[in-house]
Amino acid sequence: TSSTALENFTVNFTITNFPYNSDLKNPDSAKFKSTQCVMNTLLNRLMKESTSGPDFHGCEMTAFRYNSPGSQGDKTWVDAVCTYRKEPSTPPLDRVDLYHQVSNKTRGITQLGPYGLDKDSLYIN
Repeated sequence: TSSTALENFTVNFTITNFPYNSDLKNPDSAKFKSTQCVMNTLLNRLMKESTSGPDFHGCEMTAFRYNSPGSQGDKTWVDAVCTYRKEPSTPPLDRVDLYHQVSNKTRGITQLGPYGLDKDSLYIN
């Protein structure tokens, strides 16, 4: 008998209405923790509504970034790792299809909850 495996994929995008600051670099800061909690909730809800929803295990926001290390800015890059259950008999995750589903559920990659998104920033690997 073969067993179910958990497989990861990454999700990256840019928030346009949430300025980056140094607190977001520190995983122990209150700002990082509270924003991570909100982001995990939004991402988990979004992924559960996709066609891979029944096999979806969860997303964990891993980092906030700004394109120049140590600088402040008006945009915040978000890195997350999501996990899904992969049965041996099922095809691999269709990342292109998932990208289109996420695009549709975020109004063309412009809105995730209260956050505005850079429409050209979504990356699913």
